[in-house]
Amino acid sequence: MFVTKVTVNILFAVYFCAVILNKLKMNLEKLIKDNATIVDVRTKEEFSGGHVVGSINIPLQEVQQRVGEFKKLQGPLILCCASGNRSGMAAQYLIHQGIDCINGGSWMDINYYQSLSV
Repeated sequence: MFVTKVTVNILFAVYFCAVILNKLKMNLEKLIKDNATIVDVRTKEEFSGGHVVGSINIPLQEVQQRVGEFKKLQGPLILCCASGNRSGMAAQYLIHQGIDCINGGSWMDINYYQSLSV
């Protein structure tokens, strides 16, 4: 079997991503177990259609105007949305504002991790 340097690099990158994702998952589970504040950045309509029990809804479009509210919340904050894209944008912005937060990805994943901690 012919293994190229590119193949080795790709395999290493996949392995490295898997390790990082596993650490993130373990960190999320611990934060949820320790009762971290969960902020859902989806729209009010999406949030009303289903959300993590106990989570707070601050839509992405309102994040900049409501930074003061984020600063008052007990950190670290776990941000979530439908897929992790919007919560990722919100996390980047809030981290630059000095707020301790993490992109938790999909609210359904956070909901699952929360169910494990009960």
